[in-house]
Amino acid sequence: MLSLRPLQRYQLVTDLGVAALFGLLALLVEVVGDATQSFAGPLGAILVALALTAALAMRRLQPGLALILAWVGAFLQMGFGRQPSPTDLAIFAVLYTTAAYGSRRVFWWGFASGIAGAAIIPLYLVGRGLSEPPSVNDWFAVGALLLASGFALMLAWVSGALVRTALRAAENSRAQRAAEAETIAEQQRVRIARDMHDVVAHSLAVVIAQADGARYAAAGDPAAASDALATISTTARAALTDVRLLLTQLRHSQGEGPQPTLADLAQLFDRVRAAGVHLDVSVDPPPPGEPPAAIQLAVYRIMQEALTNALRHGVDPRVRVHLGWFTDRVELSVRNARSTAVAGAAVGTGGHGLIGMRERAQLVGGRLTAEPEYGEFVVRATLPIGGSR
Repeated sequence: MLSLRPLQRYQLVTDLGVAALFGLLALLVEVVGDATQSFAGPLGAILVALALTAALAMRRLQPGLALILAWVGAFLQMGFGRQPSPTDLAIFAVLYTTAAYGSRRVFWWGFASGIAGAAIIPLYLVGRGLSEPPSVNDWFAVGALLLASGFALMLAWVSGALVRTALRAAENSRAQRAAEAETIAEQQRVRIARDMHDVVAHSLAVVIAQADGARYAAAGDPAAASDALATISTTARAALTDVRLLLTQLRHSQGEGPQPTLADLAQLFDRVRAAGVHLDVSVDPPPPGEPPAAIQLAVYRIMQEALTNALRHGVDPRVRVHLGWFTDRVELSVRNARSTAVAGAAVGTGGHGLIGMRERAQLVGGRLTAEPEYGEFVVRATLPIGGSR
C-alpha cells in the first residue's frame, strides 16, 4: 500500500488546484492539436492529458506514484504516435519532486528515469523520420536531441536534489538545536538535583544530631536542649529557603538565583560546630583577592558534603579542615576519624555524596579523591583558579 506524504492543507489545495487548471489546459491543447498529430482521435489526447494531470496532482503527495503516472503518460504519447506538446511540462515537475521529496529508492528511480528519458526522446522523434539507411544529418539530430533532452530532464532532477539537500540540512540543524537544548536542560536538572542533595543531606544531618543531643540533654540541661532546638529551627529554616530557591529554578530554569560564596563558609562551620563537631579550620595561604564565582560555589558545596559525611559517619567528633589558596589553584581537605567498615563502604558504593563532590570538582576542571588514610577518612580536592576564569 502506497503511503502518502503529510502535507499542509494549503499545500494540498494548491497542488490539486494547479493540477485541475493544468488538466483543463492540457485537454484543450491535446484535443485541438489532435487532428494532425495522431491516428487515435480524441481518445489518445484525453488519456495522455489525464495521465500527466494525475502525475502533476500526486507529485508531492506520492512522488513514486507520480513518476509511474508520468511514464504511463509518456508511453501513451509514444504509443499513439503523438508529437511533444506543452503538456509534457508535467514530466519536469515530477522529476523535480522525486528528487526533492521522494524516498531514497524513488530518488534514484527519478535519476534513472531522467537518463532513460534523455535516450528515448531523440530515438522516438528522429526514428519516425529516419531515412534508410540513416544519413549523417539523422545521427546529428539524434545527438543534438540527446544532449538537449538530457540537459532539460537532468536539470529538473538536479534542482530537486539541491532542494532535498537544503531540506535535510535544515532538519539536521533543527535536530541538533533540539538535542543541545535537551542536553542543557538535563545538565540543569542534574545540577539542581545535586544542589538539592547537598542542601537536604547537610541540613538533615545537623537536625538529627541536634535532635539527639536535645533529647539526651532535656532532663539534665534544659538550656542545652533549648540551644539545640534553636539550632534545629535555624538549620531547618535555611534548608527550607534553599529548597524553595531550587524549586523556583525548576519552574523558571532561566533564573539561576543567588549561589553560596566563601562568605557563607563561616555560617556553614558554625552550624557544624553547633551539631557537636569539634571543627578545626585552617586557611593558609588566604585567598589572593576575589576567586571566581564558580570556584567559590564548588568549594562551598564540596565542603558542605564532606562535613555532612563526617557528621553522619565519623566515630570521633574532631574534624580538621584545611584550605590553601594559591595563585593558580585552591587545595582543600577534610579529615575525620571513621570506622574501616564505613569508610570502605563509602568508597565502594560511591554514593550520591561522593559522586556529587567529584562532579563539582570536574565541572571546574579539578580533581577530587575520597579515601581512607592512616585511620582517617580524607576528602581532598584541587581546583584550578586560572582555568576557570
